[in-house]
Amino acid sequence: MPTSDFFAPSYASARNKFLAAAQAAGARLSSYPLPNQRGPGRETLSIDVALLGAEQPVDSVLLLISGTHGVEGHCGSGIQVGYFRDQLHDALPAGTATLMIHALNPYGFAWRRRVNEDNIDLNRNFRDFSAPLPDGSAYEAIHNCLVPEAWDGPLRQEADRELLRRIEAAGIPSYQAVLQRGQYTRPTGLFYGGKGPCWSNTMLRRLLREHIPAGATRLAVLDIHTGLGPCGYGEPIYADDSPKGFKRARRWYGPELTRITGYTVESPTGKGVRPEGVRPESRQSGGGLSSSAAVSGALVAAFDDLDPSLEVTYLTLEFGTRPILEVLGALRADSWLHACPDRATPFRGPIQQQMQEAFYVDTPGWKAAVYGRAADFVLRTSRGLAAG
Repeated sequence: MPTSDFFAPSYASARNKFLAAAQAAGARLSSYPLPNQRGPGRETLSIDVALLGAEQPVDSVLLLISGTHGVEGHCGSGIQVGYFRDQLHDALPAGTATLMIHALNPYGFAWRRRVNEDNIDLNRNFRDFSAPLPDGSAYEAIHNCLVPEAWDGPLRQEADRELLRRIEAAGIPSYQAVLQRGQYTRPTGLFYGGKGPCWSNTMLRRLLREHIPAGATRLAVLDIHTGLGPCGYGEPIYADDSPKGFKRARRWYGPELTRITGYTVESPTGKGVRPEGVRPESRQSGGGLSSSAAVSGALVAAFDDLDPSLEVTYLTLEFGTRPILEVLGALRADSWLHACPDRATPFRGPIQQQMQEAFYVDTPGWKAAVYGRAADFVLRTSRGLAAG
């Protein structure tokens, strides 16, 4: 099967390809439908889980996650399909199982949105909501510019002028940092983290408990994302703050590994709190600058709830698509469109297409680059697990 055929232009097609590939590989499949929601074709929306290689005693697990950010699932799903079709699991050391979580945010995947059914950015939702929320004043200052009342005419023009003025004054990295950190005050805004744990959040925690085989002592995670960095390049981002874990990841993945400074990640159990306040432009010794800004409520916190004897190495693979201002512009348009979800507008179709193109480059070259890079990191992970 050509590499391009691993990928699909819609959630429904991607799901069918994933289920067929997993079944052909002999994986055990489980499905978890999203309640009270359907896709554009009235299709069921579901998180699908595939477990392969757990029939024998398991020491290690390789976990691949797609669709944390909905529309980004086109990329992650294609990688998961290719993994099974090319039998990359044969490269894993003995005693290693493969666990796949397909379309963690199925609503966003199906409806070409980065957020979920409640406009929540899943990667800003894994925090302790009983604790004080981050200061949202920096986002509040630009919200009305980002999500104006109208998408054309004088109101839009004035919003664009004011937003451009602020970007020129502060710089693109600061603008990116304000947005990507996450905010908890504007449910119709960008990078909204929610008021409490969402369905995909609670489901991920459940899936980890139920599907990681008993007896496993090591877990390697590849969480697939798109939208940041040079087109087609897959940036390996160490998405935790453990110095020991970072040294291990550096051994596995080499000097191109980056990490995000100033991560803010909380767990409802009270574990895994990361410090705030470090500017994303800064570097830490031993790790390069990531293309991602620091975030609040990152998904990596879900793994803090697992048995502490389980050694977790968590990596985000971030694949570039378009220039950052184009990507943020698509998110801005999407937020405006869904701030009033039932509004009649000629912009609906173009904005949905803009979102898909911002996070999925539908060309053979991009797909080949993405899949080749991901396969390389599967092999690096395999060698790392074998070496310990």
